Order: sequence, then C-alpha cells, then structure tokens
Amino acid sequence: MDKALYIAMTGAKNNMMAQTARANNLANANTTGFKADFEQARAMPVFGESFPTRVYSLSERPATDMSSGAFIETGRSLDLAIQGDGWIAVESSLGDEAYTRSGELMIDASGVLRTGKGLPVMGEGGPIVVPPAQHVEIGVDGVITIQPQGAGPNEVAQIDRIKLVNPDKQELEKGLDGLMRQRNGEPADADGFVRVESGFLEASNVNAAAELINILSLTRQYEMQTKMMKTVDENSASAASVMRMR
Repeated sequence: MDKALYIAMTGAKNNMMAQTARANNLANANTTGFKADFEQARAMPVFGESFPTRVYSLSERPATDMSSGAFIETGRSLDLAIQGDGWIAVESSLGDEAYTRSGELMIDASGVLRTGKGLPVMGEGGPIVVPPAQHVEIGVDGVITIQPQGAGPNEVAQIDRIKLVNPDKQELEKGLDGLMRQRNGEPADADGFVRVESGFLEASNVNAAAELINILSLTRQYEMQTKMMKTVDENSASAASVMRMR
C-alpha cells in the first residue's frame, strides 16, 4: 500500500509544480515581450538496489514558446518591437549579458538607456549612455540618433547601436529572472539582419483562455491524487485492523 501512497503523493506534488508554471504564464499575460513556458509530465522509474518497478511522476519545463506576440502601437520613440526573430541584449542584475523582447525603454538620470525593469541596454561597446539631447530616435537597425541639446533641427549625431541578436532558438533557455541566455553561457554575436519597429511594443504571447483551462485540468488531477492518497490510507487502516483480528 505504501507504494501507491508515495506514487499518488508525487503525482499531487508535481501537479502543484505544473500549476505554478501555468499560473506564472497567466500572471504575465499583460507583460510586454513575455514568452510563455511549456510544462509536461512524464513517468520517472526509480532506480536502486532492486528492480525499477516503482514509477513516479515528474513535471518539467521542456521549452519556452518563442512565437511572437501582437504589436501594440504606442507612438513613443523609445518603445521598440522586434520584427520577426531576434532579441535585445541587456545587462542582467547578475552582470552577464541576457536577452529580452521587452522594448519599453527609458533613459535614467545618468543617461543610461534601460528597459522598463531597469536593466541597461547593451550597445556595440557595453551599456548605452545617451548624452543630453532634445530628441532621440532609434532606427530600424537599432542605430540611436540624437539631436544634442542646443543644436539646430538639422544637427544630429549617431551615438551607438543597440545590440540585436538572433541565436539559434534551440540554444536559448529562460532563467529564473525571465531573461533568455545561451545554454553555453557565452554572449551571442550581434546580428545586422534583426530589425526593430519604433513606436510599438510586443505583447505577451500567453493565451489566457488556454492557461485557465490547463489550470482547471491540473486542479482536477490534483484532487484525484489526493483522493487516491486517502483511499490508500483507508485501505491500509482496514488491512491493519484485519491483522489485529487474526
């Protein structure tokens, strides 16, 4: 009986883990540039000194949905949406290079170009610093052009170029901070073919209705597992009572 109890217990535990992944997707349905995570369950035999006759369940995150979200027009010159495949390179809170499609950019008090979450945007030589300017424009190739303060309308200067990358999707994985990185830990090379659209943001690719349906399905599975645990416990108690009678 204990084998059935532990199998049901692992099923319930992994149902909760799968619900966490789905709930995180749903919570980020309105987060610009967010990519939904997949989750799946599989059987995991237990190997030990005896034969692997006991099989537990295992929930895992096999991949991330890399499909593009819808474009949202904002008209703001520092808002960017990537056309097709590609990523914006940023410096993560850990200090390494990571990638995002959240193009809601801003310039802080020190002139550093940052994402909406405060991460520095990478240029050709590191984080991009924008000098004081009356106007800032970002071209389709990521080139940043400014009209310096006090300069005439025809006086413009190119200061840097946003690092845009397009590594193999199979080589990317999402970290706990929601940013993408290459599996080998190395920074990707800049790709001159990646194009951006200024004045737009990319919406999350989460399908809220599908995520709700999956959460309800996982809830039913969890209830089934807990009922199985209760049944096994009752059967075990009945068997122990019969043994006492003997």
